[in-house]
Amino acid sequence: MSADAPSPGQVLGAYTLDRLLGQGGFAWVYEARREDGKSFAVKVLKPRYATDPAFESRFRQESVVAAGLAHPNIVHIEEIGSDRGFVFFAMDLYPETLATRLAASGHLEEKSLVAISLGVSRALAFAHGRNVIHRDIKPDNVLLGAHDLAVLTDFGIARAVSGYVAATGFMMTIGTPHYISPEQAQGRPIDGRTDIYSLGITMYRAATGDLPFRSRDWYELARLHVEAPPEPPRMRRPELSKRIERIILRCLAKHPDDRYKTAEELTADLQDIDTRIRPTSEIPLPSGYLPEPERPEAKTDRKWWKPW
Repeated sequence: MSADAPSPGQVLGAYTLDRLLGQGGFAWVYEARREDGKSFAVKVLKPRYATDPAFESRFRQESVVAAGLAHPNIVHIEEIGSDRGFVFFAMDLYPETLATRLAASGHLEEKSLVAISLGVSRALAFAHGRNVIHRDIKPDNVLLGAHDLAVLTDFGIARAVSGYVAATGFMMTIGTPHYISPEQAQGRPIDGRTDIYSLGITMYRAATGDLPFRSRDWYELARLHVEAPPEPPRMRRPELSKRIERIILRCLAKHPDDRYKTAEELTADLQDIDTRIRPTSEIPLPSGYLPEPERPEAKTDRKWWKPW
């Protein structure tokens, strides 16, 4: 634990911090107990940002926006406060994240994959309808409850960073490199389809047990997002349905116009996996993709994609 991090047992406002659950670039997250005995997750902004008036102001503004997103698949923020020099917000506590589940299981069975992806897409549809873009969809930001309930968290920080960068010109990374969209990698304007791409990366990771693109070099990773088509998921896990594969690949289209136009469209296709009202062949592949080989293991010299 960092020397400047609050210690377990410390009290912030009405909350006693019990244990550190994790941390990101901007904040620590603790399991905490309120005075009435109820447990919460408390996110504490790191001092280097909390003491920057411009960033702290953005963080508070965006936390208020996030707190106003009342939806079953978006985490409920109980309180935004400050105490002893720390800025924090308390939110509902969930037993695990998609990241911790994948760390334990490697990948998800398709039924769970669809249920969790549906929860996130519904959350995005609701948020996008209110002109709120998440900007940092990844397994760490998908909380999991009973029966594969997916609850999206961390709307506030990514938006705060984006607003801070726009207002000050100070360079800070927005998004997580393995999950950023091509337009984020290129510094282009974004809209809700950026979240759809990042959800596609998240779905790919959950479906196959691996990321579509890996590199230790940030610039090479950005190039892969911009230029390299992902290997079809069924080439890594043949038991996946062609339907879920097409949905994932459409989310991962390089150009936003080739992705789902809205999270509502993605939600409809995920809901239709069981009913199959829409034929699988009607879910378009991004331009440039060819049908996958029927027997990938026997096709060592055949490309499954063509140049853009």
